[in-house]
Amino acid sequence: MSNARPTPGSLSFCVFGVCAVKISTKVTLATVGVVVLLLVAALVYVLVSQRNAEPVAAGDQNSVVVRENSHVLDEGGEDAVTVVEFLDFECEACGAFYPLVEDIREKYDGQITYVVRYFPLPGHINSMNAAIAAEAAAQQGRLEDMYHRLFETQAQWGEGQESRPDIFRGFATELGLDIEAYDAAVADPATAERVEADIADGEALGVTSTPSFFIDGDPVTLERWTDLEDNISTALSGR
Repeated sequence: MSNARPTPGSLSFCVFGVCAVKISTKVTLATVGVVVLLLVAALVYVLVSQRNAEPVAAGDQNSVVVRENSHVLDEGGEDAVTVVEFLDFECEACGAFYPLVEDIREKYDGQITYVVRYFPLPGHINSMNAAIAAEAAAQQGRLEDMYHRLFETQAQWGEGQESRPDIFRGFATELGLDIEAYDAAVADPATAERVEADIADGEALGVTSTPSFFIDGDPVTLERWTDLEDNISTALSGR
């Protein structure tokens, strides 16, 4: 998906046509194989979860896919295609899709409006902490900075066995946020309520797994890594 060339001494590999990772050529092929298997497992997890999800009735979803207070990372204008992602910052599948999403945002800049909505899954101990950290950053106009930091560091804190809000406070410090305001936002019940409002909308839409995407109000079924971009391209061609 990306046109970037590998740097000297590095190796890029693709899964389902998506160039997902650059690694040192010193890394063993066994390690590469493990990473590929993890990426494949992430896609399989999404596919199985989508097939088990309750279908959304046509016309029922448009009022809750995007709210006035939904967070927009890219504003494409009046004629743009609207792409909405329900995500969990701790979800490995979301982490696997993150570089693909970033490639799409760059490639279709000015043509799509990209919206992110929180959907922390109950099986992830720190997913709610991460969502609250993102929302606290959003209150300072820094959502995208925290969004990137959370996905770029997911391997460091994801799948932990204890709640670690201090990790996310550390990210806020590194990003130069107003820490007093950040702490106040994290402690404010309204911040958690904002996250829970996204969860409620996702559940009303039949979302049961992450990432779940909607394009112009319609759910996207993921069977291949290219399905998200293919659906965006189709929507744009109909403009």
